[in-house]
Amino acid sequence: MTQMFGIKNCDTIKKAKKWLEENQIEYSFHDYRVDGLEREWLEKTESQLGWQKLLNQRGTTFRQLPDEQKQDLNSEKAIELMLAAPAMIKRPVLIHNDKYILGFKPADYAVVFNS
Repeated sequence: MTQMFGIKNCDTIKKAKKWLEENQIEYSFHDYRVDGLEREWLEKTESQLGWQKLLNQRGTTFRQLPDEQKQDLNSEKAIELMLAAPAMIKRPVLIHNDKYILGFKPADYAVVFNS
């Protein structure tokens, strides 16, 4: 089963969900805000994708942090930030056949689901 993780009101999530539905791909959706966020899942996802890709440093939530929280980032610090504010996780995170895909590009999804 394909799993999608994110926040339901995110425009990119909406586009990704629409693409999956139009291509008749079954998936489950996990909303960080509604369903929670477990450290174990976040650590595994970070190990697959890397904290530099997973942490959305361009987003409003990250940019509004005090400078001291943004300095000297590493894996552990990034995980703590994302646990405290899941909106800082780039979206969506899609897991399909144990492969982790970050973000949404129709061409990338087409490759994943046609292979």
